[in-house]
Amino acid sequence: MRTGQIIKKDFRKNWFAYVLAVPVIVWFVVFCYGPMWGLLIAFKDFKPLLGFANSDWVGLKHFVDFFQGPYFWRVVKNTLLLNVWGLAFGFTAPIILALMLNEIRDGKFKKVVQTVTYMPHFISLVVVCGMIHIFTADEGVITQLVQLITGKEYTSLLGYSSFFRPIYTFSDIWQTIGWSSIIYLAAMSSIDSTLYEAADIDGIGRLKKMWHITLPQISPVIIILFIFAVGGIMASSYEKIILLYNPLTYDRADVIASYVYRRGLREASLSYSTAVGLVSSLVNFALLWVTNRIASRKSDVSLW
Repeated sequence: MRTGQIIKKDFRKNWFAYVLAVPVIVWFVVFCYGPMWGLLIAFKDFKPLLGFANSDWVGLKHFVDFFQGPYFWRVVKNTLLLNVWGLAFGFTAPIILALMLNEIRDGKFKKVVQTVTYMPHFISLVVVCGMIHIFTADEGVITQLVQLITGKEYTSLLGYSSFFRPIYTFSDIWQTIGWSSIIYLAAMSSIDSTLYEAADIDGIGRLKKMWHITLPQISPVIIILFIFAVGGIMASSYEKIILLYNPLTYDRADVIASYVYRRGLREASLSYSTAVGLVSSLVNFALLWVTNRIASRKSDVSLW
C-alpha cells in the first residue's frame, strides 16, 4: 500500500483527531514560528520608525558588544547558578514527594497532603511574590526565623544578595512541588504490582523497594524531564526575578532574562536585547542536544 493511501485511510478513520490538532498547529505557526523572522533585528540597528527593511545592517556588532560588555559574566554566571540550584533542589523535590506519597496507605491523609501541596500552584505569581516580600520583611516570619537560627540581626532579607538564590529556589519549590509530582505519581501507578509482591515475599523493606523497583520503573520519565530541564538551564523566567530583585541584589539576582527585559523594554535597545536572547536560546538548544545524545547513549530513553 502506498504512503498516500495509508495517510488517506488513517485520515478517514481518525479525521476528528486531525481536526482537533488544527488549532494547535495554527497556534504554533502564528505565535512560535511566525515571529522568528523578527530575529533579524539582532543583526540590525533596528529603528521602529524605519522598519525592518530600512534599518541599518550591523552584522554581529550587538553580539560582540554583549560578549565584551561589563555585565556578560555576571548575567551568565547568575543564570547558570540559579538554574543549577533549581536542578539540584527543584528537580529532585517532586520526585521525593511522589515517592513519599506513593508509600502512604491512608487514602484520606494522602488526599489531604496532595491537596495542600497542589494549592500553591494556583496562586498568582504576583501574589506569591507579595507574600515573599511580607515574609522576608524586617518583622517577617522568615526573617525572624533566620535571625533565630543564625543569631544575627537582619532587615529585609531581599536586600541581601546572599539570600536571593535560596529565597527564589525554595519559594519556587513550595509553589510547584505538588503539581510537578503528578507526572511521577502517574508513572508509578502503571508499575506492575507483582514486583512489589515479590519484594515483600523476599522481605525487602520500603526504602530498598523505592530504590530498586520504583525509581528504575519511572526512570524514563525522569530522564525525559531532566533533558528538558537541562535544555532550559540558560532561560530563567524574568517575571519572578524582576518582582523580587533590586539594585542591592543585582550581583547575584540579575540574569539574562532580566537583563534583556531592562535593555529591551526599559532602555529600548531592541536589537541588542534580541541578540542577547538569541545567544541564550542557541546555548539552550546546544545543551538540549548534548544532554539528549548522552541520554540516548547511556540508556534507551531520549527525545529523538
